[in-house]
Amino acid sequence: MSESNKRQRAVVFGYHNVGVRCLKVLLAGGVDVALVVTHEDSSDENIWFESVISLCQAEGIPYITPADAKSPELLEQVRDIAPDLMFSFYYRNMLPAELLAVAPAFNMHGSLLPEFRGRAPVNWAVLNGATVTGATLHEMTVKPDAGDVVSQMEVPILPDDTAFEVFGKVTVAAEQALWMVLPSLLDGTAPRIKNDLSKGGYFGGRKPEDGRINWLLPAQDVYNLHRAVAPPYPGAFTDIGGVRYVLQRARLSGNFGNVVSLSLPPGLTVVDNCIFGVCGDGRMLTISALTADGVPVTAEQLQSRLAELSAGGQ
Repeated sequence: MSESNKRQRAVVFGYHNVGVRCLKVLLAGGVDVALVVTHEDSSDENIWFESVISLCQAEGIPYITPADAKSPELLEQVRDIAPDLMFSFYYRNMLPAELLAVAPAFNMHGSLLPEFRGRAPVNWAVLNGATVTGATLHEMTVKPDAGDVVSQMEVPILPDDTAFEVFGKVTVAAEQALWMVLPSLLDGTAPRIKNDLSKGGYFGGRKPEDGRINWLLPAQDVYNLHRAVAPPYPGAFTDIGGVRYVLQRARLSGNFGNVVSLSLPPGLTVVDNCIFGVCGDGRMLTISALTADGVPVTAEQLQSRLAELSAGGQ
């Protein structure tokens, strides 16, 4: 970064691992981060990611956690700072037009825009069987994920990658995408590439209930669902006899595809002391870790439970 460049002042809206890593890029790039707007962690959520608040405390950066991004108090506070730039790094609330008008604003999105616009882009990419994704820094507009692309970095999605593993790659891609373009952002020469919204698609948020398995689907679809929501996300699940079974670890079977010639019905089953998930196309998932109402269950225990249900006519 050239010493001749004026030190730019920024307000950062950030959360999660991407918020931490991109905030560190700004600091390393000489940006004066005057304020960070973030979230308090929710007691209802599995907090497996890094803390923006902890980073702010370590670096002595002022931070606030407003409940409403549309509050007049927040708008006034940001206006008083008079930032040169604003950034949103996995901040979970939409920023209103009045706030976006304060200074040029840029958002880091976890996909290769215009693909997978909207919420949970990494999970949706895995669920849809994508083989590549990445991170995109783009101009913020009132319409989400619609502004011009400023920087983009892609990463592969390997056949057995879970969303958690892909998210780790996307976090690094976000750091790289920001680092590459930061000097030109600060001197006003960063490129602008049209974000063609006629391509790709917009996806909404995901709820735990979206992890329910339809065993009549092809095995690849069921496997993609497992990969997309595997821990630390809530997990793909199936309910049997009032018990919720969650797939913790599973792989798409290769050598066991012919087992369904035994006329096994779709769903969970046990063969040779191994747990399988039989799918609608005759292929199966090999399940190496399964929980029943949150408690690990063995193949022997599952076989006993399934036998009891069968004997009871359920």
